[in-house]
Amino acid sequence: MKRIFAALLVVLALGAISAAGAYYYWQSRLSAPLALEEPQLYQVPSGAGFHRVIAELGEQGTITDAWAFRLLPRLAPDKLPQLRAGEYQLQPGMTGRDMLELLGSNDVVTYSLTVPEGWTFRQMRELLNTASKLDNRTAEMNDEEVMALIGREGVHPEGWFFPDTYRYHLGMSDVDILQQSLEKMEQVLDEVWAERSEDLPIDTPYEALIMASLIERETGAPEERREIAGVFKRRLESGMRLQTDPTVIYGMGERYDGSISYADLREATPYNTYVIDGMPPTPIALPGRAALEAAVNPLPGETLYFVAKGDGTHYFSRTLREHNNAVNRYIRNR
Repeated sequence: MKRIFAALLVVLALGAISAAGAYYYWQSRLSAPLALEEPQLYQVPSGAGFHRVIAELGEQGTITDAWAFRLLPRLAPDKLPQLRAGEYQLQPGMTGRDMLELLGSNDVVTYSLTVPEGWTFRQMRELLNTASKLDNRTAEMNDEEVMALIGREGVHPEGWFFPDTYRYHLGMSDVDILQQSLEKMEQVLDEVWAERSEDLPIDTPYEALIMASLIERETGAPEERREIAGVFKRRLESGMRLQTDPTVIYGMGERYDGSISYADLREATPYNTYVIDGMPPTPIALPGRAALEAAVNPLPGETLYFVAKGDGTHYFSRTLREHNNAVNRYIRNR
């Protein structure tokens, strides 16, 4: 009887040792490095389950011991990652455990696109239509349908989207970017409007948005924005027309070929500030924060005119005579 008991103990001990060895080996396979010699992009499909992901990684040769991962739901279900759809960058030297942690994280591969200051909404839409990895839901929509889709039905889109760099990941759409950009512009416009000067000839944040778009299109020189805003302010106060070329260009639409003729300056469009009084009915571009700040805090002074010098900056004049001399110097002679 003692011999039988002793033999049983030996069997149990050997079984425990074998089980411990098997468990250790299983754990070692989970901790083994992935079979990668260079970074690999892996996409977790939307709705994919754990077994499907492990099967794909095994078929690709990324993991060599898929059996070890398939045991995880049974032996350690608490270690199962909550898989998130998206793209993940798997790196050489990463272990199976590292991979599982990554696939359950928010550390997805991201992409970026930049909407420059002064672009139009049409240009922004063209950029979204060609952005890599971005789901395009609005390509076949007109502007009115796009605005309705993002909750601004009946709102003219020009000017309402903040020019900035936006990051996105696989699974996001152009609607997500448009929504972010719209909300950013509304936030910045509210902040800037709250810090406005007291003696502005404009009465609403939307008028500030229009004014900022004119400033944005007139100059890219940071030091000039407030002075151009000052010229526009004094012109509005004195009843002069703004006479700014970018409004002519915007009114011409796709007819604009890079040059403006005398006939274009005289053409009666809703935007041509050589013809209409006051400001155009809507913004003509997407202004950045600096242009918005200039629009509501114009530089005091006496200048009423400015002309491009050809180097990206302008010459500012107080009188028409001085302005005509500057035009002769910088435009006609050139």
